[in-house]
Formats: sequence, structure tokens, C-alpha cells
Amino acid sequence: MKVEQQYIDLFSQCEAMICWHSTEVMNAPRAQAFADFERLGFPTKKEEKYKYTDAAELFAPDYGLNLNRLDIPVNPYEVFKCDVPNMSTALYFVVNDAFYNKALPKTPLPEGVLLGSLKDLAIQYPELIKKYYGKLADTSKDGITAFNTAFAQDGFLLYVPKGVVVDKPIQLVNILRADVNFMVNRRLLVVLEDGAQARMLVCDHAMDDVNFLSTQVVEVFVGENGVFDFYELEETHNSTVRFSNMYVSQEANSNVLLNGMTLHNGTTRNTTEVTLNGRGAEINLCGMAIADKNEQIDNHTFIDHKVSDCTSNELFKYVLDDQAVGAFAGKVLVRPGAQHTSSQQTNRNICATREAHMYTQPQLEIYADDVKCSHGATVGQLDEKALFYMQQRGISLKEARLLLMFAFVNEVIDTIRMDALKDRLHLLVEKRFRGELNKCQGCAICK
Repeated sequence: MKVEQQYIDLFSQCEAMICWHSTEVMNAPRAQAFADFERLGFPTKKEEKYKYTDAAELFAPDYGLNLNRLDIPVNPYEVFKCDVPNMSTALYFVVNDAFYNKALPKTPLPEGVLLGSLKDLAIQYPELIKKYYGKLADTSKDGITAFNTAFAQDGFLLYVPKGVVVDKPIQLVNILRADVNFMVNRRLLVVLEDGAQARMLVCDHAMDDVNFLSTQVVEVFVGENGVFDFYELEETHNSTVRFSNMYVSQEANSNVLLNGMTLHNGTTRNTTEVTLNGRGAEINLCGMAIADKNEQIDNHTFIDHKVSDCTSNELFKYVLDDQAVGAFAGKVLVRPGAQHTSSQQTNRNICATREAHMYTQPQLEIYADDVKCSHGATVGQLDEKALFYMQQRGISLKEARLLLMFAFVNEVIDTIRMDALKDRLHLLVEKRFRGELNKCQGCAICK
């Protein structure tokens, strides 16, 4: 039996239950998404876009799903204590794939800002959410996006109206909690209208030592002159599988920073697609991955320069140890008429052992003649001459290796535009390289 059949049967049997525990806005595209999933199925390595991650194989095990939305016995505000000093965030939680609304921070938000459960806010503001939900995540082109749209029942919404600045950073913690092997399907919808500004940090944690599989679809709309920072930090464990598809749309003179950091995981596949729709838009897309044992991290990016005078800067760095596997495929498309495009794509990688493997595929596709575009990728080991030089000055080999690896990824950390988070990441990365960081040290559930 095909892997997909168990999910096709499940949806057919439980469609009414799935819809009952969601909302009309999320239910509207569900039938078409399911039809697309039936047609596409899960991606396999035969598809160029997924040549390094066999999704079908990862979905094959039997996972439980909470389609009936039973309460999960955990109060995240009691067990999670963020240890990023002085960051002073507005802290919210998604437990598995449901927004936790039994207790909320007393943080005042600017007038007109909507923040919370995607399902609940879609009931209160159906026309607003309908305008954006599912508009970037095309279910006809990707089997994972189609699967998520068919099964997702809740998620997180951030809406910032025109000209409003949200000064306090928003922190969203995704907690995986279950007693059996478990699957979650969650959505994130972020809308910044013209001139709006916001910063958001999303953290992934696993509370229990069971097998988890999570799918996540993120849609981000940034209006003209909008400014948005989105940081994502994955600290789970070796028995987790994560598929995250992010779709970003930017209008004229908008500025977006996306920075995804993986410190602990099992198997991760991140897809990021950015469309620059208006002149003067700028995207800074960064990523960092530290992996050992049998961890696998696959990043696939696509930046679409649709109009002239836009800028994209892309930087991804990997440090792979033991038998870890890394993959990066990045494509920049400059369409006809997109003159004065400036684009730089860089992928640098270190394989600390002969058993570690890195696959990299940078791509440029240019149909305009007045542009400044470059791309490059390297895969290598630590500089033996530098290691020898440092040992000659009394630094042990272990410490010298650590210092070189830390300096290598430091460039990605320094793109962060929040000083408190940047300082904390420096410490967490150092601990990770020293083997002192098994899971997030600020989370009581991980200790």
C-alpha cells in the first residue's frame, strides 16, 4: 500500500471532524488541498526539489493525530522559562498544533494589532483572514503544503495594521507534547500592512522523548515600507522530523530579515520562497545549521525578483560532525525587466569528519542585463594551518577546533537585529560545540 493511502483513508473518514474543530476560513480550501494531495502524494528523492529528503519514507510510520482536539495536560507558562536576558518578549505558545489560550501574557499591544489563535481570529474577522489565508501557499505545486492545508485546524496569526510599529518582540514557542508517536500540522499567518513593523522569534521544542513529525506552513505578507524580522530556532531531539514551508510576499521598499537556526534536530526540511513584488524591496535570508550524530538538515530556498531595483542577500552556513548530512539548494530568479537587481548568495560548509556529507546547489537564473548578481558555495574542513598555529600558542586541539567553528558561524549570528538574542545565541552555539547543550537550557521541560 502506498504511504499516502493511510492518510487518504484517514481524511475521508474524519473530514467532518477536522472541519468541525476548525473554522470556515480554514475549511474553505481544504477539499481542494486534499484533491491536490491525492494527485501529488508525498515528495520523493525522484523529484529535483526533494532530491536529498525522501518525505514519503518519513511519513510512512504510524503517527497519532489529535483531530478531535482533546486537551493536552500542560501549562507551558509554568514549565517554560525563556533564558534570553533582557529580551523582554511577549511570550505565546502553540502546544502541538493548537494555540494555547488558557493563559496569556498581559503585554499591551498597539491598537488594531491582532495576535493569537488563527482559528479563533478567523471566526471573529473572517473577511480579513480570508483575504490572506492560503493565498501564498499553493497546494497544487507541493504535496507537503497540500497535506498541511488538508489537515491543519489551528495555528498562529499576527496582523499589524497600516503604519503601526510593534516595539516589543513577539516570541512564539512551539511545544511538542505526547505520550505516543505523534504528528502535528500547524499554520502561521503574518500580515504587516503598509508601513508596519514587527519582530518575531519562533522556537521549536520537544517535551517528550517519542517520535514526532511536524508540518508547518508559514505565510508572510509585508506591505509597502514594512519592516519584519523573523527568527526561527530549532532545539528538539534526534527523534523529530520537521517539514516547514515558508512563503513570503514583499511590496515596494519593504525590508525583511529571515534567519533560521538549527541547533538540535532529527531530520529537518525547510523550504523558503520569497517573492519581491515592489521596487526597492530587500530580503536578507540567512541560515545556520549545527549537526552531529545522524542528524539531517535540508534547506531549499527560492528568491523571485519580479521587478527592478530590488536587493537580496542570502547566507547559509553548516557545521557537520559525525555522520550528519546537510543539503542546501538555493535559486535566485531575475525576471525580464527586473533591471538594477542586486543579489548575492553564499553557502559555506564545514565537514568535521570524513563521514559527514554536504550537498550544495546554488543557482542563478537571469533574464535582465543590468544586474549585479553572484553566488558561491564551498565545502571543506577546518584549516589545518590555523589549527597548528593556535596549538603552537598553547591552545589545545579541542579548543582550537571549537574556536574556529564558532568564528565560522558567527557571521550568521551577527545578522540578528536584536542585541539580547544575538548575545544569547553566541552562548548557546558555544555550548553546542562544547557538547554542553543537549536541549534548550531555558526550558524547564527540557531539563
